[in-house]
Amino acid sequence: MPAARKSWIRAALIAVAAVVAVVGGFRFWSADGGAEAAVRLRPDDAAVIALGQKIHAAQCASCHGVRLEGQPNWRERGPDGRLPAPPRDASGHTWHHPDEVLFRITKLGVARAANLKDYASAMPAYEGVLSDAEIVAVLSWIKAQWPPAIRAKHDELSRTPSR
Repeated sequence: MPAARKSWIRAALIAVAAVVAVVGGFRFWSADGGAEAAVRLRPDDAAVIALGQKIHAAQCASCHGVRLEGQPNWRERGPDGRLPAPPRDASGHTWHHPDEVLFRITKLGVARAANLKDYASAMPAYEGVLSDAEIVAVLSWIKAQWPPAIRAKHDELSRTPSR
C-alpha cells in the first residue's frame, strides 16, 4: 500500500476516534455538568470497593451509618424541615434509583439533581470534594453490601433507560 494512502487511512481513523470521543463525552455529561446514563457502578471491582469503603468511612458514615443503617426516623422531617439520613442498606430506598441518579444526587445534591429549586436537604453536594471516580467508588461499595437479589434488581433498573 502506498505511503500516501496509509497516511490518509491513519488520518481518517484519528478523525473517527475524535468524533467518537466528542460524541461520547456529550452523552456522558449533561448541560449542567452532571453525569448521564454512562455512569456504571462497579461493585465487583476489589480496588474500587476498597477505595469506596475508605471514602464512605470518611465522608458518609457519620450520617448514613458505619453499617449503612441511616439515622432514626429517617422518613420523618425534623424541626428544621429536613429528612434525617436514610439507610443505604437493603432496607432503604437507595437501590430503587439507577446508577446515574445516585451519582447525580451524590455529586450535585438532591435539589440540583432533581431540579427542585426550594428543596431543603441535609445531604451535601460532593462536587469539588470528591472526584467522579471517588463518587463511583463509594456508591459501588454501598452496592457491594446489598444482598444478591437486591443487587440484581438494581442492575436491571440501571439497565432500563431513564425517562
